[in-house]
Amino acid sequence: MMPDRSPGLAESARALAAGEVTSRTLVERTLARIEAGRPVLNAFRIVCAEAALAEADAADRELAAGGRRPLLGVPVAVKDDTDVAGEPTAFGCAGDFPPATEDGEAVRRLRAAGAVIVGKTNTCELGQWPFTEGRAFGDTRNPWHPGHTPGGSSGGSAAAVAAGLVPAALGSDGAGSVRIPAAWTRLIGIKPQRGRISTWPRPDPFQGITVNGTLARTVADAALLLDAASGSHARDVHRPPALTVADAVGRDPGRLRVALSLKPPFTAVPARLHPQIRARVTELAGQLAALGHEVTEDDPPYGQIGLAFVPRATAGIAELVAEAPDPALLDPRTRGAARLGRLLGGAPLRAARRAEVALQGRIGAFFRSYDVILAPTTAAPPPRIGALYGLGGAATDRAAIGACPYAWPWNVLGWPGVNVPAGFAGDGLPVGAQLLGPAGGERLLVSLAAQLEAELRWHERWPPDPAG
Repeated sequence: MMPDRSPGLAESARALAAGEVTSRTLVERTLARIEAGRPVLNAFRIVCAEAALAEADAADRELAAGGRRPLLGVPVAVKDDTDVAGEPTAFGCAGDFPPATEDGEAVRRLRAAGAVIVGKTNTCELGQWPFTEGRAFGDTRNPWHPGHTPGGSSGGSAAAVAAGLVPAALGSDGAGSVRIPAAWTRLIGIKPQRGRISTWPRPDPFQGITVNGTLARTVADAALLLDAASGSHARDVHRPPALTVADAVGRDPGRLRVALSLKPPFTAVPARLHPQIRARVTELAGQLAALGHEVTEDDPPYGQIGLAFVPRATAGIAELVAEAPDPALLDPRTRGAARLGRLLGGAPLRAARRAEVALQGRIGAFFRSYDVILAPTTAAPPPRIGALYGLGGAATDRAAIGACPYAWPWNVLGWPGVNVPAGFAGDGLPVGAQLLGPAGGERLLVSLAAQLEAELRWHERWPPDPAG
């Protein structure tokens, strides 16, 4: 049985500052939950038990001396594409990866806020797919239905937060990899503006489509982690103006013009919206209307935006494969994607990157008529474990695009999006909806998500005990 469920991020920080609990106690309980959940969930690639306990003891000394930082003594997890000093960054791959010599910028900022890093969560190989399974670590499972995937590629972070192993976690999102697992595990998943959270030591990962984001059970916790991790490294390619979002929670967003967009963006593969997801997202639109917002069914002018995505995604895979200590250990689908990336890495890649400005202009014009877009996060509920992992390369691509056609355009644009829970489909499988905004729109999205949360109280329902 699970020892307990993690309190939220803000609640943990409050209890620590009030002297109601010690960081040592919180971290010990977190480590016990991680261990208890390992046989079923398999959420963590690396658990930093010894280092985390030492950090907790240091936090307790600082708290006792009157020190106050936003996350002082609070345990959090990060995805295993993020450097933690002294630990390898395998990014879902098999092989002997060297330990990182220093923290990535996002981890450095979390530590500066006082957070205790308890471990690194599982992700599929190089973050390519909407499932978290691989020969290097096995299967990461959904706490709501362990026979199903939590999604990917930030599936380990999502499973850990949804099950209450940790209060919140970092993920990354290059084609929906924060929002998809958030949808399939009933979490808030914030994909911020490109560059909001530094990706250093990778200044422009996956040719600019990948960003770091946050996963938590409440909007306030996801926003708090976002603010703690946010900020630029001096050598980042993308350095948006500083912005805080946590204080937007509870702020009245005003009466907004909301576009309900149910049509999948153009893909080369047919994608069909599951009727129960359509119903859940439409119900959420009705909730927004009941809150006083003006909701109109309309779709952004995506055009053939996919042509600007594939060269960037596959070129990013090629760059990472070139760094792998033993490429022979990689999934054949990874090696195939890398070959395509090398093929598209010249003129097609340059054209794809040039297209971004025109796409931002065309889709940005849509926001003259609307403030926010509401769209499904996925077209399908979470698949069963193994349903996609066992497929070949082309079949995996078809299945992944068919299940998840809605998230990736916002990676091409670099703009913010927030997954919110939208209820359940089938036999109690969580599904989600995206609130999508223009550049720098995190505060409005967070304010609207929090307004929905105050009405729907989705965070009050827990999944079944993953160990029991």
